[in-house]
Amino acid sequence: MNLIDSHCHLDVTDFADDLPEVIARAVQSGVSGFIVPAISASGWPHLAHLATLHAGLHPAYGLHPMFLTDHTDADLDALPQWVSRSECVAVGECGLDFFVSDLNPIRQETIFNAHIRLASETGKPLIIHARRATERVIQLLRRHGPTHGVIHSYSGSLEQARLLIDMGFMLGIGGPITYPRSRRIREIVKECPLSHFLLETDAPDQPMSGEQGRRNEPAKLVRVAEAMAEIRGMPMADVAAQTRYNAERLFGLAA
Repeated sequence: MNLIDSHCHLDVTDFADDLPEVIARAVQSGVSGFIVPAISASGWPHLAHLATLHAGLHPAYGLHPMFLTDHTDADLDALPQWVSRSECVAVGECGLDFFVSDLNPIRQETIFNAHIRLASETGKPLIIHARRATERVIQLLRRHGPTHGVIHSYSGSLEQARLLIDMGFMLGIGGPITYPRSRRIREIVKECPLSHFLLETDAPDQPMSGEQGRRNEPAKLVRVAEAMAEIRGMPMADVAAQTRYNAERLFGLAA
């Protein structure tokens, strides 16, 4: 088995004390690639440094909507230079979060639109955060024209999933499908084509069923693959092979 964790935050302080061990456990479990999207400009240099230390760690640079108050116009001005760096595989994490009530939606859209334009100009994929905002994300993507990428930790409807797939986007699937009561996302995993799914942990967040309150990490990605294989009624090896190919294709990774 050879998996890629398409969304994990290995650059945050939760992993500051034991990152080499975390990566070693992931590799031992069958996870050999890590897409690590930034959350704020202050973390971009550290993330770039980590990429030089750990094989298989691929950075993306962006401004996460949940950290809106940290982002400045100067950060937006600097973002194109960071996205143009050779190690950068995507634009993000970016997007909209309408779940947190005190995040200014107008400012969120201004920053998200800048990311969409940058992805369109560079040809790099977007890594999109869309919490209670899937419909608005779709509207803004349509307004800007052709782009591609992934909706991380997908939580929209089946109809929206099919629309995003038609637009050229993939859907990031993580720990929520390990919860039997997550009926909507499990239906989406069953009904949509495997060619448009990526596996992710969102580590250190979104722990698997039965592990609530514990730090999540990429080694747990195997449980997501197992759950997807069970839901789709297919061998886990096939899920692993296809989702790895999907990630390699989307992020331009060497096979």
